[in-house]
Amino acid sequence: MNQITMTLQADHLILEALREDISSEDVTTNAVMKEAVPGQVELICKQDGIIAGLQVFCRVFELLDADVQAELFCKDGDEVKKGQLMGVIKGDIRVLLSGERVALNYLQRMSGIATYTHSVAKLLEESNTRLLDTRKTTPNMRIFEKYAVRVGGGYNHRYNLSDGVLLKDNHIGAAGSVTKAVQMAKDYAPFVRKIEVEVENLDMVREAVEAGADIIMLDNMTPEEMKEAIRIIDGRAQTECSGNVTKENISRLTALGVDFISSGALTHSAPILDISMKNLHAI
Repeated sequence: MNQITMTLQADHLILEALREDISSEDVTTNAVMKEAVPGQVELICKQDGIIAGLQVFCRVFELLDADVQAELFCKDGDEVKKGQLMGVIKGDIRVLLSGERVALNYLQRMSGIATYTHSVAKLLEESNTRLLDTRKTTPNMRIFEKYAVRVGGGYNHRYNLSDGVLLKDNHIGAAGSVTKAVQMAKDYAPFVRKIEVEVENLDMVREAVEAGADIIMLDNMTPEEMKEAIRIIDGRAQTECSGNVTKENISRLTALGVDFISSGALTHSAPILDISMKNLHAI
């Protein structure tokens, strides 16, 4: 996540998170710290995983006080181990205390997603299939969660509804048929955008191919149905599998040879990575 993205897309979200946590003041910190005192605290990993979100973590403190300094001993995408010292943050102790929870919430959540994504992506290493995320993200957390997927070795599907055409069951129902929906999308959308169609049975597969869909998403089909769908498509469109895909069941899809496998679990079901700020003291 570069500085331009951080400033334009992330800073206002981080500030909202801080405002949520500090509506008027940090009563506890103000009670025990009457004035500015320089200090430092250690950032320690408490379980093995993939770290993601270090820039966001640091930015929380920078937005509270531009003089806060962080010395990091790892970078996003690194494998970290339980007990590892990942960095030292120095600054006004009041700032370190007040920003701690928000900063850790971002870092733990993003690192958990990167860790889970990494574990799923490893299962696809011997194939040519790419692992995709979905729009099943936490409201106001999408930029952070989709970034974490990339750090973990996955790829981003659409960022939002303005990003591409994906005709799902309700869009097809509204249009009247797969054929009508694809034609309406072609008439409306700029030619640079691909048109993806979600299908649930082999008849819909045939119709999507004939209608000229660029990508056909095989949703909640059995492996046998997907294999037949791929035969029908025969390279005339890219293929994607979806539908309750997790680390535990993705192996049933790896041999199909589809172009993409999408999994909402990457963002909606990844557990956090346990990380702490410890040993705060004055310097």
